[in-house]
Amino acid sequence: MQIFSSFEDSGYLELAISLLEKKGIKREDIFAVPLDNRKEERKILDTLHRSDGISLIDLAMALATAFSVIGASVGFILYWGPIFWGLIAGFSGFVLGLAIKLFIIKVVKKDRNLLKGKCTEVIVIINCDESKADLVEEILWEHLAMGVAKVVK
Repeated sequence: MQIFSSFEDSGYLELAISLLEKKGIKREDIFAVPLDNRKEERKILDTLHRSDGISLIDLAMALATAFSVIGASVGFILYWGPIFWGLIAGFSGFVLGLAIKLFIIKVVKKDRNLLKGKCTEVIVIINCDESKADLVEEILWEHLAMGVAKVVK
């Protein structure tokens, strides 16, 4: 039987592996692989098939709406009238909101887009008998495994 689990790279992983060895699991039957972090930045623009959940135009649309209402109101006393000034102010609000959102994504939250070695995960694969499977699973859960799965050969 094989047992797969995932851990954050911490001392609990080392404790779990050493406890498994004490309980009779051979060192050759324990296989741990650390995952690599993202090295390149995420793409800003979404496509039809990929979306990262970050919206660029939410703030831009809100500012466009607010600016166009204010521009149309002020446009009643200006020369070109409320329609043109509402459109000009709406476009200005959209560009300002887009610039603010791009600044936030590229500068302020840059470390969210590019992980710097802090959140690595480790995949642990353990070969054992079915009689020890429950014990191994219990040890993994006690040492803060993020997930555990059993596969019968």
